[in-house]
Amino acid sequence: MFNFSANHMIWVSSKDYGKAIIHLLTDLDTKRCYRVYDYNRSAQFQADKVYCISGKVNSADKLYLILESSREVTTNSVFKVHA
Repeated sequence: MFNFSANHMIWVSSKDYGKAIIHLLTDLDTKRCYRVYDYNRSAQFQADKVYCISGKVNSADKLYLILESSREVTTNSVFKVHA
């Protein structure tokens, strides 16, 4: 396992799968989508906000991003979220 962090993420959707809530987030810079596993069920995202997330990558046979923390980006950056 190793650490990951990503800035400028927007929330797309979430789905509860019993042991974890899986959040789908998109990176505003690269336009990549990420599936982030929230085993603590502590993250709450809103569609009109930009987030910075961090956690661990568990790469047994697939790449799993396991969320440890998230925070809203509140700097004066010029990011526009299009709904």
